[in-house]
Amino acid sequence: MALIEARRVSKHYRLGGQEIKAVDELDLSIDRAEFLAVMGPSGSGKTTLLNLLGCLASPDKGSLKIDGEETAALSKAMRTKIRREKVGFIFQEFNLIPILNAVENVELPLKYQGATKDERRRRANIALERVGLSERAKHKPSQMSGGEQQRVAIARALAAEPAIVLADEPTGELDTENTSKLLELLKDLNRDFGQTFVIVTHDPAVSGFTNRVVRLRDGKVESDSA
Repeated sequence: MALIEARRVSKHYRLGGQEIKAVDELDLSIDRAEFLAVMGPSGSGKTTLLNLLGCLASPDKGSLKIDGEETAALSKAMRTKIRREKVGFIFQEFNLIPILNAVENVELPLKYQGATKDERRRRANIALERVGLSERAKHKPSQMSGGEQQRVAIARALAAEPAIVLADEPTGELDTENTSKLLELLKDLNRDFGQTFVIVTHDPAVSGFTNRVVRLRDGKVESDSA
C-alpha cells in the first residue's frame, strides 16, 4: 500500500472574483521510502500540493490518503494530529527561533507531541548527530552559517521520526556548494532511515539527486519519471 495516495484531488481558490485551480483533479501515488522531487513553473500547484500532503489544507474534491487514512474530510484537529505524528517540514527560510540554541530549536515539535523534557533532549541530540551538528548543539542561529542553520531545520523535521518529510524549496537560500551538500545529506538520510522525502523545488539541480521527478503544470501531473 502506498504511503500517500491522491485520487482526483482538487483545491481551488478565489482571487479577485476569479477561480484559481491550484490543484485540479490530480492523481499521485508515493510509496514508503521514496526520494522524489516535485517541480514545475510558478503557479503550477507545487506549494498547494505540499500543503495538502502536509495536512495544512484539505482538498475540495477527491480522495487523499496518508498512511491509509482518508484526510479529505477530517476536522482541523484531526489533520493537526496527523501532521504532528506523521509529517516533518523543512522550509526555505529555516524558521529557527533566534533566542533558542540548536538543540532547543530541534526540541520544539516534540513539545507538541507531549514528550518529556528528558525524551525531547535525547531525541533532539540524536537528530543533530544524524545531520553532523552535535558539536553545535549549544549555538544559536546567529552563530551558525546558512548551511548549518538548514541542517538544524532538517534535524528539527527528523526529531519526531515522521514517516514523511516535506521540503519546500530547501536549497533556495544556499549557494551551489551547500546545495550539493544538503541534497547528499537528505539522500543519505532517506537511505539510512527509510523516511519518504518529497522535495518541492524550482532548482533543476535537485532532480539529479532524487530517484523520481514529478512535474506539475496547471495543477495536474504533466510527467512522472524515475
